[in-house]
Amino acid sequence: GSKTETDQAMKVDSKGAGPVESLDSKPLRISEGRTTEGMLPVYFNYDSSDVRKDQVARVEVNADFIKKSTKYEVRIEGNCDPRGTNEYNMALGERRAQSAKKYLMNLGVSEAKLSTVSYGEERLLLQGQDEMSWAQNRRADFVVVQ
Repeated sequence: GSKTETDQAMKVDSKGAGPVESLDSKPLRISEGRTTEGMLPVYFNYDSSDVRKDQVARVEVNADFIKKSTKYEVRIEGNCDPRGTNEYNMALGERRAQSAKKYLMNLGVSEAKLSTVSYGEERLLLQGQDEMSWAQNRRADFVVVQ
């Protein structure tokens, strides 16, 4: 190949995928749970608000997403399975949301971009009375606030 061919190949290559598509241009969809696409919900053990080792990678994905999307704030929604009293679950949901928030801040996400809310057991994703349903309901969702 002559020098010009190489130059052209380089030019095409540097464009690659083209400009990063702005989030404005498409409606924000849901990835899993009630979490905005681009992020992932984080799941918790029964009666626990600690971020599990197997969930750390999900929090890291969310941290990267939030740091890249400068315009958006993210609401962390704590959810519980239906066992336990409503009051207890509201408090547990709040601890879960706070725990996820703290983790994100440790990963360099600005606190100003994060808010938390607890839904306790008010917004169950799955109604089943079995471990699979309960496990899905014990989570923090990450929702872009536009």
